[in-house]
Amino acid sequence: MAVATTEATSETLLATVLSSLSDDKAEDIVQIDLRGKTAIGDYMVVCSGRSSRQVASISEKLVERIKAEFGRTARIEGKNTGDWVLIDTGDVIVHVFRPEVREFYQLEKMWQPTAGAN
Repeated sequence: MAVATTEATSETLLATVLSSLSDDKAEDIVQIDLRGKTAIGDYMVVCSGRSSRQVASISEKLVERIKAEFGRTARIEGKNTGDWVLIDTGDVIVHVFRPEVREFYQLEKMWQPTAGAN
C-alpha cells in the first residue's frame, strides 16, 4: 500500500472530498464555507445518494480515500441505516443523505447566508 504523502490542509481535504463524492455519483453536492462561523470545521459538504445502499457506499469510499491519501482516520456515524451519514475528517464535515431525509432536515439552509442579509 502506498504511503500517504498529501498534506492534509482543509483545502486539500475539501478537494479530495468533492472529487470522491463526484466519482461515486453523489447528487446535489453543496459546499459551505464555515471559516469564521464555527469551530467544528472549515467546510461542510452536504450531498445526496439515491438509495440507502448508495449513501453507505459513498460514505465508505470517502473514508477509505481520506485514509489512503492523508493517513487520517475519519469518524463516521449512521452508515448502518444509510439514511443520513456523517463523516468527520477534522476540517471538513460531510453529510450524505437520502433525498427525502435531506429535504426533511434541510441542514444546509441553517448554514448558508440568507438572500438580502447584510
